[in-house]
Amino acid sequence: MRSLPTLGPLLRTPEARFEHLPDFPYTPHYTDLNGLRVAHIDEGPRDAPIVLLMHGEPTWSYLYRKMIPVLLAAGLRVIAPDLVGFGRSDKPARRRDYSYFNHVQWMTAWMEVNELSGMTLFCQDWGSLIGLRMVAEAPERFDRIVLANGGLPTGVDPVPKGFKIWRAFALFSPWFPIGRIVRSGCAFGLSKQEVAAYDAPFPARRFRVAARVFPGFVPTKPDDPERQNNERAWEMFKRWEKPFLTLFSNRDPITRGGHKIFQRLVPGAQGQPHAVTRGAGHFLQEDKGAEVAQAIVAFILANPAKGG
Repeated sequence: MRSLPTLGPLLRTPEARFEHLPDFPYTPHYTDLNGLRVAHIDEGPRDAPIVLLMHGEPTWSYLYRKMIPVLLAAGLRVIAPDLVGFGRSDKPARRRDYSYFNHVQWMTAWMEVNELSGMTLFCQDWGSLIGLRMVAEAPERFDRIVLANGGLPTGVDPVPKGFKIWRAFALFSPWFPIGRIVRSGCAFGLSKQEVAAYDAPFPARRFRVAARVFPGFVPTKPDDPERQNNERAWEMFKRWEKPFLTLFSNRDPITRGGHKIFQRLVPGAQGQPHAVTRGAGHFLQEDKGAEVAQAIVAFILANPAKGG
């Protein structure tokens, strides 16, 4: 296993918090990374093509409950991890244990330990900042990429005002109701039960460290510590010939329009049926989950892996 950071105390959300989740009957699986437990769900035939669903901030794999049935009905295997600090995965208690670099290392190690390959990546929000770096670390493990409402910033482009407001709120607000925050990023809202499901991983303030610090890790200045790593990843994507699809939504004030740079610079994006998901907010998995999943299925069918 690759070298991983030494961590301080770890928090683990009690399993009882995840009982009676609406529309999410999936059994969790766990991977031990030198004492750090990372959770994921794994559904569908073991030998089927894998769709890797990477969530962002401050959600967890529950975000994909509307997409998973569509993908399974198409005969695909679906794997959706919980990032460290979220969902059923362990949550380092010390703020200094979290960083953009550490999360890339943890999730890349998780991918390697589980020997995942032949994957189609679907990523959104922080799922893209981490997921696209995972591709850059091991491009041979991925056959296709679908990017939605996310990106790979290097800190040299202007930051939307909405993101600055969100980052300040996450860092300084004494009130941080995660379920309500997710609801505010959905065009059609959430039920009380769904809001509770997003709150489930975070029974107390000390469990919310990752959700608080993640906005501050987005590269927004040229001197960001992860600028060079993201620029190296971009150099790989500028040579990426495998299929690359963008499925951004039109009602996300932070990432709206971010698809253009990928369509322009990634060779594999040329000629693909890129689409703008109408009527969806930041969390398009909630607003238009079935529609997005159907687009992924069509993309996979239209772009079979070489030799497949």
